[in-house]
Amino acid sequence: MTLTEATFRPTEARRKKPGTAQAGHASDYTDLAKQIKAMGLLERRPIWYAIRCTLLIAAYALGFVLLFAVGPSWWQIAVGVYFSIVFTQSAFLAHDSAHRQMFESGKRNEWFSRVVGNLFVGLSYGWWMNKHSRHHANPNTVGKDGDITPGAIAFVKEDAAVRTGAARWLTAKQGYYFFPILMLSGIDLHVSAVKSVLRGDGIKHRWVEGSLLAVRLIGFPVLVFIALGPVFGTAFMLAQLFTFGLYMGGSFAPNHKGMPIIAEDQKVDYLRRQVLTSRNISGRYGIATAMGGLNYQIEHHLFPNMPSINLRKARPVVIAYCEKLGVPYTETTLVRSYAIVVRYLHRVGIGSADPFECPAAASYRTA
Repeated sequence: MTLTEATFRPTEARRKKPGTAQAGHASDYTDLAKQIKAMGLLERRPIWYAIRCTLLIAAYALGFVLLFAVGPSWWQIAVGVYFSIVFTQSAFLAHDSAHRQMFESGKRNEWFSRVVGNLFVGLSYGWWMNKHSRHHANPNTVGKDGDITPGAIAFVKEDAAVRTGAARWLTAKQGYYFFPILMLSGIDLHVSAVKSVLRGDGIKHRWVEGSLLAVRLIGFPVLVFIALGPVFGTAFMLAQLFTFGLYMGGSFAPNHKGMPIIAEDQKVDYLRRQVLTSRNISGRYGIATAMGGLNYQIEHHLFPNMPSINLRKARPVVIAYCEKLGVPYTETTLVRSYAIVVRYLHRVGIGSADPFECPAAASYRTA
């Protein structure tokens, strides 16, 4: 059972005459946006991004120095893990630019993200933009959000229910192998990027993306094997790929998994759609740095072009505004969020409980 539309409406809105609630809800976001804009939180932060770019360049330089200075050694496993961290931080930077947070110019943002995403991360900018744009427009919406499309893991109970045989047995255990699957998600991102570029898939500047991807996905491993040889080179690449997937997936997974699901034909206003399907991760600068600002997921979804460094300043404003409207604002610790995600996936897999049930949201449901 999916959540009813009343789930997303505060009590006051449900008392209004038919047709007036949605209009009021539209103005809810407009009023919040005015507050945020007046605070200057949507303005670009060029110095902040210049510092991030400089630190990443230095991090890459250090990584290659370690790669060649340490030489063939089991210590290269640690260097591989180090590179996975640098690649993921590069992905966060490309993510910000793709959302037009870095430059005033849309083209500059686009090309920066295209170069960084393909050349440094090994991720197709065109493929990612198509997928991520749909996610932002309709988070956790069945049939519209590619992030909950069934694959190795089923995120919706109805998708799990139609599986049979070995697939059904594996799905029933999916909560247990969630983290091992995350370790493979980095490889899946690379494969999806290559497939998308080879097929075309409406990607602009396809040959540019293909060339940049070839340098990253072929050139980097070749360089590693030249420096380390087959044994240590393999150990390096496996450590890099597995931890890259774990870090990337572990940064994105807590943000929406286990939050309410919206039916494909359900009409929900923008503010409630973004807030009620998103989860913030509590913590100060350490968490924000480690997650590239994605820990402020609610604020990011409400204002995707807001520089990530400003999201923490928007948080108290959004919390107070949601409290005023009676809209549940979800925030928890990183460890707790993983527990919620694993339990949710387990419930979807075994079908023993309604994964759409959200205690906070249920309080808004009419009889």
